[in-house]
Amino acid sequence: MDKITIIVPCYNEEETIPHFIKEADRVYEKMRESYGVSMEYLFVDDGSKDKTLKVLEKYAQENPRVSYITFSRNFGKEAAMLAGLENSDGDFTVIIDADLQDPPELIEEMYTTLKNDDEYDCVASRRFTRTGEPKIRSAFAKCFYKIMGKISKTEIVDGARDFRMMTRQMVDAIVSLKECNRFSKGIFSWVGFNTKWLEFENRERVSGTTKWSFWGLLLYAIDGFVAFSTAPLAIASVIGIVFCLIAFIGVCFVFVRALCFGDKVAGWPSMVCIMCFIAGIQLFCNGIIGIYLSKTYTETKKRPQYIAKKIHRCGDRKNG
Repeated sequence: MDKITIIVPCYNEEETIPHFIKEADRVYEKMRESYGVSMEYLFVDDGSKDKTLKVLEKYAQENPRVSYITFSRNFGKEAAMLAGLENSDGDFTVIIDADLQDPPELIEEMYTTLKNDDEYDCVASRRFTRTGEPKIRSAFAKCFYKIMGKISKTEIVDGARDFRMMTRQMVDAIVSLKECNRFSKGIFSWVGFNTKWLEFENRERVSGTTKWSFWGLLLYAIDGFVAFSTAPLAIASVIGIVFCLIAFIGVCFVFVRALCFGDKVAGWPSMVCIMCFIAGIQLFCNGIIGIYLSKTYTETKKRPQYIAKKIHRCGDRKNG
């Protein structure tokens, strides 16, 4: 009997959890009859401010498949996914959001693919439409994937979701990476293993509102650039060289003009603009270097990715 552990990161999801469990139970009953699998829903409460924990405690008493981990504070979705992976003991592990934007019914197809085709170690999902998403966010998302494809050796598929099923071997490989600055979409690709992609149309949340702001997504994208590419440092160096050449040519031009036509005071406004522009470029490049230094500083502190306040596993295998 194969066991499937379904990891569900949660942050203020008290309204969506009942809907998710209902859909997950429907998938479980169908798969239990067809394949004889067992299933565990491992919710990771990422320091929610609402009644998410109380809802999980209630369902853990009523549903033998519900387990949960609750954090001491909000550590972010990356930490929640890592906690789930570290505590997963299933033969196959699924990561899925609680808001049902990821279709749980795909879990059956993911399972049959991994069971029947030894070529694949992971079945992942991607959205081929962004219906209902703000146009500005969609445009920036497409730019992010294009840029990552150009500057990084790690392939990140456009529209890729965290929703995927992985074999035990792949999960162990991901957990073995102990870096603090985690960007899971890149890590899933970096560890290798063959992945099959399933496409689905974008779905609206079943309830509540998204926890991702535009600013939060922008910072997350920057983390992705820094985590899997040193190209920004090379770009900063190239920009510095180019402007040094421009400055040298400018000095030569000013010197020759002064010899031929005499020195003139006219043109100082344009000179001020040029100086401000170059200063901005310098600050931009220093900022890039600063981001890499800050990430290095974070890694050297070796702080844990999360602190678990309580862990409850179905069947009372691990409580505390």
